[in-house]
Amino acid sequence: MTLHTTFHAEPNHAQLGTFRDHDLSHTVPGVGRVLYERHPVRDAAGAKVDGLFSAWITLDNPTQHNSYTTEMVKQVILAFRRASNERDVVAVVFTGAGKRAFCSGGNTAEYGEYYAGSPDEYLQYMRLFDDMVSAILLCDKPVICRVNGMRIAGGQEIGMACDFSVASDLAVFGQAGPRHGSAPDGGSTDFLPLFVGVERAMQSCTLCETWTAYQALRFGLVGEVVAVLRLDGRIVANPIVVVDRWLDERGRIVYGEPKRGAELESAKELLKRGEVDLAPLDAAVEALVTKLLLTMPGCLRKTIESVRKHKLEHWDRNKESNRSWLALNMLAEGAAGFRAFHEGPKHAREVDFIDLRRRLARGERWTSELVDRLIPRSDAGERAG
Repeated sequence: MTLHTTFHAEPNHAQLGTFRDHDLSHTVPGVGRVLYERHPVRDAAGAKVDGLFSAWITLDNPTQHNSYTTEMVKQVILAFRRASNERDVVAVVFTGAGKRAFCSGGNTAEYGEYYAGSPDEYLQYMRLFDDMVSAILLCDKPVICRVNGMRIAGGQEIGMACDFSVASDLAVFGQAGPRHGSAPDGGSTDFLPLFVGVERAMQSCTLCETWTAYQALRFGLVGEVVAVLRLDGRIVANPIVVVDRWLDERGRIVYGEPKRGAELESAKELLKRGEVDLAPLDAAVEALVTKLLLTMPGCLRKTIESVRKHKLEHWDRNKESNRSWLALNMLAEGAAGFRAFHEGPKHAREVDFIDLRRRLARGERWTSELVDRLIPRSDAGERAG
Protein backbone atom coordinates (compact mmCIF):
# COMPACT_ATOMS: atom_id res chain seq x y z
CA MET A 1 0.00 0.00 0.00
CA THR A 2 2.64 2.62 -0.64
CA LEU A 3 4.72 4.53 -3.00
CA HIS A 4 8.30 3.17 -3.41
CA THR A 5 10.01 0.64 -5.59
CA THR A 6 13.81 0.56 -5.39
CA PHE A 7 13.89 -2.38 -2.97
CA HIS A 8 16.09 -5.19 -4.34
CA ALA A 9 14.07 -8.34 -3.75
CA GLU A 10 15.42 -11.87 -3.59
CA PRO A 11 15.08 -14.18 -6.62
CA ASN A 12 11.75 -15.86 -7.26
CA HIS A 13 11.14 -17.99 -4.19
CA ALA A 14 8.74 -20.35 -5.95
CA GLN A 15 11.50 -21.34 -8.38
CA LEU A 16 14.46 -21.37 -6.04
CA GLY A 17 12.85 -22.48 -2.79
CA THR A 18 14.03 -19.37 -0.92
CA PHE A 19 11.63 -17.63 1.42
CA ARG A 20 11.38 -14.52 3.56
CA ASP A 21 12.08 -15.23 7.20
CA HIS A 22 8.88 -14.34 9.07
CA ASP A 23 10.19 -15.70 12.37
CA LEU A 24 10.61 -12.91 14.89
CA SER A 25 12.99 -14.97 17.03
CA HIS A 26 15.68 -14.78 14.33
CA THR A 27 15.70 -11.00 14.33
CA VAL A 28 18.64 -9.17 15.92
CA PRO A 29 17.38 -5.96 17.62
CA GLY A 30 18.99 -2.73 16.51
CA VAL A 31 20.41 -4.13 13.27
CA GLY A 32 18.93 -2.77 10.06
CA ARG A 33 16.80 0.15 9.00
CA VAL A 34 15.02 0.82 12.29
CA LEU A 35 16.89 2.99 14.76
CA TYR A 36 16.41 2.97 18.53
CA GLU A 37 17.74 6.00 20.40
CA ARG A 38 17.34 7.30 23.93
CA HIS A 39 16.95 11.08 24.34
CA PRO A 40 17.05 12.79 27.74
CA VAL A 41 13.71 14.32 28.68
CA ARG A 42 13.41 17.93 29.89
CA ASP A 43 11.58 19.48 32.80
CA ALA A 44 9.22 22.44 32.58
CA ALA A 45 12.18 24.85 32.68
CA GLY A 46 13.84 23.10 29.74
CA ALA A 47 16.61 21.46 31.75
CA LYS A 48 17.61 17.87 31.06
CA VAL A 49 16.34 15.40 33.64
CA ASP A 50 18.93 12.92 34.86
CA GLY A 51 17.99 9.27 34.54
CA LEU A 52 14.84 9.61 32.42
CA PHE A 53 14.51 9.34 28.64
CA SER A 54 12.25 9.26 25.63
CA ALA A 55 12.78 6.37 23.23
CA TRP A 56 12.96 7.43 19.58
CA ILE A 57 12.08 4.66 17.12
CA THR A 58 12.97 5.77 13.58
CA LEU A 59 12.14 4.14 10.27
CA ASP A 60 15.46 4.65 8.49
CA ASN A 61 14.68 4.13 4.82
CA PRO A 62 14.47 7.71 3.53
CA THR A 63 15.32 6.97 -0.10
CA GLN A 64 12.08 4.94 -0.24
CA HIS A 65 10.02 7.38 1.83
CA ASN A 66 10.60 5.17 4.88
CA SER A 67 8.50 2.35 3.47
CA TYR A 68 8.90 -0.72 5.67
CA THR A 69 10.24 -4.07 4.51
CA THR A 70 9.57 -7.38 6.24
CA GLU A 71 12.76 -7.07 8.26
CA MET A 72 11.89 -3.52 9.29
CA VAL A 73 8.47 -4.64 10.54
CA LYS A 74 10.17 -7.16 12.81
CA GLN A 75 12.57 -4.50 14.06
CA VAL A 76 9.68 -2.15 14.91
CA ILE A 77 7.97 -4.87 16.97
CA LEU A 78 11.12 -5.48 18.99
CA ALA A 79 11.77 -1.76 19.42
CA PHE A 80 8.34 -1.16 20.95
CA ARG A 81 8.78 -4.13 23.24
CA ARG A 82 12.11 -2.74 24.36
CA ALA A 83 10.59 0.69 25.02
CA SER A 84 7.79 -0.91 27.04
CA ASN A 85 10.27 -2.72 29.25
CA GLU A 86 12.79 0.04 29.85
CA ARG A 87 11.87 1.45 33.25
CA ASP A 88 13.52 4.83 32.65
CA VAL A 89 11.62 5.56 29.41
CA VAL A 90 8.84 8.12 29.83
CA ALA A 91 7.43 8.12 26.28
CA VAL A 92 8.08 6.78 22.80
CA VAL A 93 8.56 9.00 19.74
CA PHE A 94 7.86 7.11 16.50
CA THR A 95 9.16 8.85 13.39
CA GLY A 96 10.89 8.54 10.03
CA ALA A 97 14.34 9.54 8.86
CA GLY A 98 14.85 12.64 6.73
CA LYS A 99 12.56 15.55 5.94
CA ARG A 100 10.18 14.12 3.35
CA ALA A 101 8.29 11.24 4.93
CA PHE A 102 7.21 9.65 8.16
CA CYS A 103 6.22 6.51 6.27
CA SER A 104 4.59 5.66 2.96
CA GLY A 105 3.57 2.18 4.11
CA GLY A 106 4.79 -1.23 3.01
CA ASN A 107 7.52 -1.58 0.41
CA THR A 108 5.65 -2.08 -2.86
CA ALA A 109 8.71 -3.51 -4.61
CA GLU A 110 8.85 -6.28 -2.05
CA TYR A 111 5.10 -6.71 -2.45
CA GLY A 112 5.33 -6.77 -6.25
CA GLU A 113 8.43 -8.96 -6.55
CA TYR A 114 7.93 -11.37 -3.69
CA TYR A 115 4.41 -11.39 -2.24
CA ALA A 116 2.31 -10.90 -5.40
CA GLY A 117 0.75 -14.24 -6.27
CA SER A 118 1.84 -15.82 -2.98
CA PRO A 119 -1.07 -15.60 -0.52
CA ASP A 120 0.47 -17.95 2.05
CA GLU A 121 3.64 -15.88 2.20
CA TYR A 122 1.66 -12.66 2.50
CA LEU A 123 -0.44 -14.24 5.23
CA GLN A 124 2.72 -14.73 7.27
CA TYR A 125 3.85 -11.19 6.51
CA MET A 126 0.48 -9.82 7.63
CA ARG A 127 0.88 -11.65 10.93
CA LEU A 128 3.99 -9.56 11.47
CA PHE A 129 2.25 -6.39 10.31
CA ASP A 130 -0.64 -7.00 12.71
CA ASP A 131 1.84 -7.62 15.50
CA MET A 132 3.53 -4.30 14.68
CA VAL A 133 0.24 -2.40 14.99
CA SER A 134 -0.58 -4.27 18.20
CA ALA A 135 2.88 -3.53 19.59
CA ILE A 136 2.12 0.18 19.22
CA LEU A 137 -1.39 -0.11 20.66
CA LEU A 138 -0.17 -2.18 23.62
CA CYS A 139 3.01 -0.26 24.41
CA ASP A 140 3.28 0.45 28.13
CA LYS A 141 4.45 3.98 27.36
CA PRO A 142 2.58 6.80 25.59
CA VAL A 143 3.46 6.87 21.88
CA ILE A 144 3.90 10.11 19.92
CA CYS A 145 3.91 10.01 16.13
CA ARG A 146 6.38 12.66 14.96
CA VAL A 147 5.06 13.24 11.45
CA ASN A 148 8.07 14.68 9.66
CA GLY A 149 6.55 14.29 6.18
CA MET A 150 4.04 12.22 4.24
CA ARG A 151 1.97 9.72 6.24
CA ILE A 152 0.37 7.59 3.57
CA ALA A 153 -1.26 4.13 3.32
CA GLY A 154 0.29 1.75 5.86
CA GLY A 155 2.17 4.73 7.25
CA GLN A 156 -1.17 6.30 8.05
CA GLU A 157 -2.25 3.10 9.76
CA ILE A 158 0.74 2.77 12.07
CA GLY A 159 0.56 6.52 12.70
CA MET A 160 -3.06 6.28 13.85
CA ALA A 161 -2.13 3.44 16.19
CA CYS A 162 -0.04 6.00 18.13
CA ASP A 163 -1.56 7.98 21.01
CA PHE A 164 -0.57 11.47 19.82
CA SER A 165 0.43 12.98 16.49
CA VAL A 166 2.54 16.13 16.08
CA ALA A 167 3.00 16.99 12.42
CA SER A 168 5.10 19.15 10.16
CA ASP A 169 2.79 21.44 8.23
CA LEU A 170 4.40 20.13 5.03
CA ALA A 171 3.11 16.62 5.73
CA VAL A 172 0.27 15.02 3.80
CA PHE A 173 -2.05 12.26 4.94
CA GLY A 174 -3.99 9.65 3.03
CA GLN A 175 -4.62 6.16 1.76
CA ALA A 176 -3.61 4.29 -1.40
CA GLY A 177 -5.27 0.86 -1.20
CA PRO A 178 -8.11 0.77 -3.77
CA ARG A 179 -5.94 2.47 -6.39
CA HIS A 180 -3.02 0.09 -5.89
CA GLY A 181 -4.64 -3.29 -5.36
CA SER A 182 -5.51 -3.40 -1.69
CA ALA A 183 -7.99 -2.31 0.96
CA PRO A 184 -6.82 -0.13 3.89
CA ASP A 185 -7.62 -2.96 6.31
CA GLY A 186 -4.33 -2.70 8.19
CA GLY A 187 -5.97 -0.25 10.58
CA SER A 188 -7.46 2.61 8.59
CA THR A 189 -10.93 1.07 8.22
CA ASP A 190 -10.85 0.52 11.99
CA PHE A 191 -9.26 3.75 13.20
CA LEU A 192 -10.04 6.51 10.72
CA PRO A 193 -13.82 6.70 11.43
CA LEU A 194 -12.97 7.21 15.12
CA PHE A 195 -10.80 10.21 14.26
CA VAL A 196 -12.72 11.96 11.48
CA GLY A 197 -16.19 10.37 11.29
CA VAL A 198 -17.58 7.77 8.91
CA GLU A 199 -18.23 10.07 5.92
CA ARG A 200 -14.72 11.57 5.77
CA ALA A 201 -13.17 8.18 6.51
CA MET A 202 -15.13 6.67 3.63
CA GLN A 203 -13.93 9.40 1.26
CA SER A 204 -10.31 8.99 2.31
CA CYS A 205 -10.26 5.19 2.27
CA THR A 206 -12.00 4.81 -1.09
CA LEU A 207 -10.93 7.83 -3.17
CA CYS A 208 -7.32 7.91 -1.91
CA GLU A 209 -7.19 11.71 -1.99
CA THR A 210 -4.68 13.25 0.39
CA TRP A 211 -5.26 15.79 3.16
CA THR A 212 -2.90 18.60 4.09
CA ALA A 213 -1.60 18.75 7.65
CA TYR A 214 -3.98 21.65 8.39
CA GLN A 215 -6.93 19.64 7.10
CA ALA A 216 -5.80 16.72 9.26
CA LEU A 217 -5.74 19.07 12.26
CA ARG A 218 -9.18 20.47 11.46
CA PHE A 219 -10.64 16.98 10.99
CA GLY A 220 -9.22 15.75 14.31
CA LEU A 221 -6.62 13.36 12.88
CA VAL A 222 -3.62 15.07 14.54
CA GLY A 223 -3.23 17.11 17.69
CA GLU A 224 -0.72 19.74 16.59
CA VAL A 225 0.73 21.12 13.36
CA VAL A 226 4.06 22.94 13.29
CA ALA A 227 5.46 25.22 10.58
CA VAL A 228 8.92 24.05 9.50
CA LEU A 229 9.80 26.02 6.36
CA ARG A 230 12.58 28.57 6.82
CA LEU A 231 12.34 31.37 4.27
CA ASP A 232 14.40 34.56 4.34
CA GLY A 233 15.56 33.82 7.87
CA ARG A 234 12.19 33.09 9.47
CA ILE A 235 9.82 30.15 9.85
CA VAL A 236 6.71 30.48 7.67
CA ALA A 237 3.60 28.38 7.19
CA ASN A 238 3.36 25.98 4.28
CA PRO A 239 2.94 28.38 1.33
CA ILE A 240 0.96 25.96 -0.86
CA VAL A 241 -1.86 25.68 1.70
CA VAL A 242 -4.50 28.31 2.58
CA VAL A 243 -3.82 29.44 6.15
CA ASP A 244 -4.69 33.16 6.04
CA ARG A 245 -8.49 32.89 5.86
CA TRP A 246 -11.19 30.58 7.13
CA LEU A 247 -14.01 31.03 4.58
CA ASP A 248 -14.30 31.86 0.91
CA GLU A 249 -16.79 34.37 -0.51
CA ARG A 250 -19.52 31.70 -0.52
CA GLY A 251 -19.04 30.77 3.12
CA ARG A 252 -17.21 27.48 2.46
CA ILE A 253 -14.32 26.51 4.71
CA VAL A 254 -11.04 26.90 2.84
CA TYR A 255 -8.61 26.97 5.77
CA GLY A 256 -6.11 24.16 5.27
CA GLU A 257 -7.16 23.50 1.67
CA PRO A 258 -4.41 23.22 -0.97
CA LYS A 259 -4.05 26.32 -3.12
CA ARG A 260 -4.96 26.12 -6.79
CA GLY A 261 -4.24 27.84 -10.09
CA ALA A 262 -2.01 30.89 -10.22
CA GLU A 263 -1.98 31.12 -6.43
CA LEU A 264 -0.50 27.63 -6.27
CA GLU A 265 2.16 28.34 -8.90
CA SER A 266 3.50 31.38 -7.05
CA ALA A 267 3.39 29.43 -3.78
CA LYS A 268 5.51 26.65 -5.30
CA GLU A 269 8.23 29.18 -6.02
CA LEU A 270 8.27 30.19 -2.37
CA LEU A 271 8.47 26.54 -1.36
CA LYS A 272 11.48 26.01 -3.64
CA ARG A 273 13.26 28.99 -2.08
CA GLY A 274 12.77 27.79 1.44
CA GLU A 275 14.62 25.18 3.48
CA VAL A 276 12.97 22.61 5.73
CA ASP A 277 13.99 23.04 9.36
CA LEU A 278 12.54 20.39 11.67
CA ALA A 279 13.82 22.04 14.86
CA PRO A 280 10.37 23.56 15.61
CA LEU A 281 8.79 20.12 15.17
CA ASP A 282 11.31 18.58 17.57
CA ALA A 283 10.65 21.34 20.08
CA ALA A 284 6.91 20.65 19.95
CA VAL A 285 7.51 16.91 20.42
CA GLU A 286 9.83 17.56 23.37
CA ALA A 287 7.25 19.89 24.92
CA LEU A 288 4.63 17.13 24.71
CA VAL A 289 7.03 14.65 26.29
CA THR A 290 7.55 17.11 29.14
CA LYS A 291 3.80 17.38 29.71
CA LEU A 292 3.60 13.59 29.88
CA LEU A 293 6.58 13.53 32.24
CA LEU A 294 4.71 15.73 34.71
CA THR A 295 2.01 13.15 35.46
CA MET A 296 1.67 10.10 37.71
CA PRO A 297 3.13 7.25 35.61
CA GLY A 298 0.66 4.59 36.67
CA CYS A 299 -2.39 6.81 36.26
CA LEU A 300 -1.09 8.01 32.91
CA ARG A 301 -0.64 4.44 31.68
CA LYS A 302 -4.13 3.40 32.79
CA THR A 303 -5.71 6.46 31.19
CA ILE A 304 -3.97 5.75 27.90
CA GLU A 305 -4.99 2.10 28.04
CA SER A 306 -8.61 3.09 28.62
CA VAL A 307 -8.69 5.52 25.69
CA ARG A 308 -6.96 2.98 23.44
CA LYS A 309 -9.82 0.52 24.02
CA HIS A 310 -11.87 2.35 21.40
CA LYS A 311 -9.25 1.52 18.78
CA LEU A 312 -8.61 -1.96 20.10
CA GLU A 313 -12.30 -2.84 20.05
CA HIS A 314 -12.35 -2.54 16.25
CA TRP A 315 -8.78 -3.70 15.64
CA ASP A 316 -9.10 -6.94 17.63
CA ARG A 317 -12.47 -7.72 16.08
CA ASN A 318 -11.34 -7.35 12.48
CA LYS A 319 -7.60 -7.98 12.16
CA GLU A 320 -7.72 -11.75 11.58
CA SER A 321 -10.42 -11.73 8.90
CA ASN A 322 -8.76 -8.72 7.26
CA ARG A 323 -5.43 -10.53 7.28
CA SER A 324 -6.93 -13.55 5.52
CA TRP A 325 -8.66 -11.43 2.88
CA LEU A 326 -5.55 -9.36 2.19
CA ALA A 327 -3.55 -12.56 1.70
CA LEU A 328 -6.04 -14.07 -0.76
CA ASN A 329 -6.21 -10.74 -2.59
CA MET A 330 -2.57 -11.27 -3.56
CA LEU A 331 -3.85 -13.72 -6.17
CA ALA A 332 -5.93 -11.05 -7.89
CA GLU A 333 -6.10 -7.26 -7.52
CA GLY A 334 -3.19 -7.19 -5.09
CA ALA A 335 -0.89 -8.92 -7.56
CA ALA A 336 -1.98 -6.59 -10.38
CA GLY A 337 -1.86 -3.40 -8.34
CA PHE A 338 1.49 -3.88 -6.65
CA ARG A 339 3.17 -5.20 -9.78
CA ALA A 340 1.77 -2.29 -11.76
CA PHE A 341 3.23 0.20 -9.33
CA HIS A 342 6.57 -1.58 -9.25
CA GLU A 343 6.94 -2.50 -12.93
CA GLY A 344 5.05 0.31 -14.63
CA PRO A 345 6.73 3.42 -16.03
CA LYS A 346 6.98 6.46 -13.79
CA HIS A 347 4.01 8.16 -15.44
CA ALA A 348 1.74 5.07 -15.29
CA ARG A 349 1.92 3.07 -12.10
CA GLU A 350 -1.71 2.05 -11.89
CA VAL A 351 -3.68 -0.50 -13.85
CA ASP A 352 -6.20 0.77 -16.37
CA PHE A 353 -9.24 0.65 -14.11
CA ILE A 354 -11.75 0.89 -16.94
CA ASP A 355 -10.04 -1.88 -18.88
CA LEU A 356 -10.02 -4.07 -15.76
CA ARG A 357 -13.71 -3.49 -15.09
CA ARG A 358 -14.59 -4.26 -18.70
CA ARG A 359 -12.59 -7.48 -18.65
CA LEU A 360 -14.28 -8.64 -15.46
CA ALA A 361 -17.69 -7.65 -16.84
CA ARG A 362 -16.98 -9.89 -19.87
CA GLY A 363 -16.32 -12.77 -17.49
CA GLU A 364 -12.52 -12.98 -17.63
CA ARG A 365 -11.06 -14.98 -14.76
CA TRP A 366 -8.25 -13.86 -12.50
CA THR A 367 -5.23 -15.68 -13.90
CA SER A 368 -1.53 -14.90 -14.07
CA GLU A 369 -2.05 -14.06 -17.74
CA LEU A 370 -4.71 -11.49 -16.87
CA VAL A 371 -2.42 -9.93 -14.28
CA ASP A 372 0.36 -9.69 -16.87
CA ARG A 373 -1.99 -8.02 -19.36
CA LEU A 374 -2.97 -5.41 -16.79
CA ILE A 375 0.58 -4.24 -16.05
CA PRO A 376 1.26 -0.83 -17.70
CA ARG A 377 4.33 -0.71 -19.89
CA SER A 378 6.49 2.12 -21.21
CA ASP A 379 4.18 2.33 -24.24
CA ALA A 380 0.44 1.89 -23.81
CA GLY A 381 0.55 -0.24 -26.94
CA GLU A 382 2.65 -2.80 -25.10
CA ARG A 383 -0.25 -3.71 -22.82
CA ALA A 384 -1.31 -7.15 -24.03
CA GLY A 385 -4.74 -8.17 -25.28
